[in-house]
Amino acid sequence: MEQRLDYQNELSGKIALVTGGTKGTGSAIAQRLKNAGAQVIISARNQPETPDTDLHFIAADLSKPEAAAKVAAEVLEKFGRLDILVNNLGSSETPGGGFAVLTNTHWEETLQANLLAPIRLDKAFLPQMLENKSGVIIHIASIQGKLPLYDSTLPYAAAKAGLINYSKGLSKEVSSKGIRVLTVSPGWIMTEASVRMMERISESANISLEEAEKSVMNALGGIPYGRAAKTEEVAEFVGFLVSPRAGYLTGTEYVIDGGTVPTI
Repeated sequence: MEQRLDYQNELSGKIALVTGGTKGTGSAIAQRLKNAGAQVIISARNQPETPDTDLHFIAADLSKPEAAAKVAAEVLEKFGRLDILVNNLGSSETPGGGFAVLTNTHWEETLQANLLAPIRLDKAFLPQMLENKSGVIIHIASIQGKLPLYDSTLPYAAAKAGLINYSKGLSKEVSSKGIRVLTVSPGWIMTEASVRMMERISESANISLEEAEKSVMNALGGIPYGRAAKTEEVAEFVGFLVSPRAGYLTGTEYVIDGGTVPTI
């Protein structure tokens, strides 16, 4: 009998966790999964500015080793299982200036947030996914995993490169056991943080916001599509990847960058 997919409610009955889900791309992903019928849990250090009673919030700083166990325990106690894990958490707070200005602390904090946090969370949830022979894990990486900006975000780029490689290795281990593992590597996304960055560049360089935006695109080597991605565009793609429509996809990195990376 041919299987029919309900695109409007295709995640009904699924339990999903989106890390860094209170703002930016994480918030857009959480809303996209909720709109598809999933029960969505979000985690972040701070409460969302506009609370959504349909989203279960867990306060956690996942850059700390003990936080993954706390989040997993609360999810499994309250919901019994997790079907979809979107490791969206990511941050880069290192100073510009290249390798010479980076301290051990800069490297350690960046690796904790961008590489070790998703690894720990995967490990916390995988046992029950393997027991159920079902699950989807998404790692949100970055084109900087292949296109590092050495002057400003070298630790972040190195962490995301590690995440891409780890994600591929994990998929080889667990895909035959019913768990799909995928990587999404966005380019520049126009989040609220990006808007604030444009304003700072505009003010400090005494240029317009449009010129500030163009300067960032030039630093990336250009974006053939002509603009940054919208958070909703990344969220829509993640929504597809975790759905039954993508049931045969695993072990692959998907780049969503408007053509920024100049190689295939």
